Amino acid sequence: MRTIKQILSAHEPEIFESWTNEANRAAAARGLTRPELTNMMLEYVRSLARGWDGEEVRRERAELIESHLSSRLRAGFRLDETIEEFAILGRAILRACAVSATEARPSPEEIERLFAEIQDASVLVTQAYRQHLQDDAQTEKRYLRLLHAPFLEPLGSEAPLSSERLRKALDVVMESVGADTAALLLHDAGTGNLVMVASVGLAEEPLVEYARTVDASSFAGAVALRGQPMSIRDVETTSLDVPDGLRDSGIHSLLGVRLPAHRALLGIVYVGLCEKRPFTPQEIRRIQAIGERLALLIDNARLYEDLLGQLDAVRAERELREQFVSVLAHDLRGPLSAARMAATLLAARPDADGTHVARRVEVVVRNLDRADRMVIDLLDVARIHAGRRLSLTLEECDLGEIGRELVNELAVEHPGRLALHADEGARGIWGASELRRALWNLVSNALKYGAQDAPITVSILKRGDGVEARVHNEGAPISSEAQETMFEPFTRAAGERGAHGWGLGLMLVRACAEAHGGSVHVDTAPDRGTTFTLRLPADARPAQNGA
Repeated sequence: MRTIKQILSAHEPEIFESWTNEANRAAAARGLTRPELTNMMLEYVRSLARGWDGEEVRRERAELIESHLSSRLRAGFRLDETIEEFAILGRAILRACAVSATEARPSPEEIERLFAEIQDASVLVTQAYRQHLQDDAQTEKRYLRLLHAPFLEPLGSEAPLSSERLRKALDVVMESVGADTAALLLHDAGTGNLVMVASVGLAEEPLVEYARTVDASSFAGAVALRGQPMSIRDVETTSLDVPDGLRDSGIHSLLGVRLPAHRALLGIVYVGLCEKRPFTPQEIRRIQAIGERLALLIDNARLYEDLLGQLDAVRAERELREQFVSVLAHDLRGPLSAARMAATLLAARPDADGTHVARRVEVVVRNLDRADRMVIDLLDVARIHAGRRLSLTLEECDLGEIGRELVNELAVEHPGRLALHADEGARGIWGASELRRALWNLVSNALKYGAQDAPITVSILKRGDGVEARVHNEGAPISSEAQETMFEPFTRAAGERGAHGWGLGLMLVRACAEAHGGSVHVDTAPDRGTTFTLRLPADARPAQNGA
């Protein structure tokens, strides 16, 4: 003949699954997730399997029942619905006994003892439920209202989850159970650590930089691993890791809860007492209720922070569009006005000689080409902004020849300011038009922002299995702040001569480099001027095929 303890140990999965299925059909269970439904019931079954007697076992069982009731009160269960869950457990255990062989079934005395335990649980639930109705409900409502207050204060210069707001919330947590200290640790998804973000009371200062991993070696980690509250009678004698500052503060008893009890981990909150005593069921219920609400408030505050960040991004995007429209209207008006004027002059002199006509036509074509390049630049920027690489028309070309044509063209407007050094055979499979635009942008920037009395040097250098194009100018270096954003759209250096442009040049240079599978870098210092280096592999086809 087997005992109830043996039946529970041997048939734990079937008993627990049977309880879960029947409890889930109850009307009160609607809307609960499986972890919320099962709560601590599996731990309660295991506590029954450890025996009926013993102060430690009975204390543990009472804590589990209190924890279960607390979660059911927050979920809106009635008293009879909570008691029925323990009756369902009794029936599930009896079914496990019934399927056993006759000789393996528990004795009537064992069955009677089981139902005595179930009855004790029901009595404890009833007593705690009445106490909650009499004392806890209104007090709990008041503290939940006070807990909301710090999160409802106007933002001003404080973030939604500022340390000041969190400390005010912890003051409420500490007051709600008459504790002497309280602390909040939030889960950092990046490192996996629980990081102290706020603490109040006797142990406020020593805990500021405390962080621990989520494992059972520390009190904070052990709390995070549990779905029910966890307490320590005395921090001086516990084997769990707790902050040294907490040990030295005069705090002895600790009570911690996971935030939230189920679902994804946000963090933990705990309170401490100077007394060496167990926490009362009332204190445990209250810290559970307040912890559940605190988790919700923190989650909402994080969502609000994310929303504020998205609003900032939307504002920045709107400013970018406004800037774009302004620049577009200004810069396109120039070439289009020049082309229109040339066409008007042609119309005004229909009998002009061929030389005059050719000159006016050249003006029209040149300015329409400028407008066309602007439109192409904007279309390419739109592709980049959408997360796509530039599409290149690949062909074998000579970067030295491209650089030479560009320097000769710009030297007409800037005589004596440009010098070129190009290695022979700097050839590769590249997009010639995109490389020409990239070099044009780099040289144009050097002409705008470089020292007027010093030459601009363009160097095309063969480097192993690739090529480098360098554009160097003397003059004031680029500030570290400007370097952080200069490859972003609509960003221009602050020049002394009122240089005007779209601020797209360096963005397109970087996009060109990346489309070829290369890179662009800047070296800038007061004693050596500024050098932009465009590095290219000899063949851009692998980069384009992988785009």
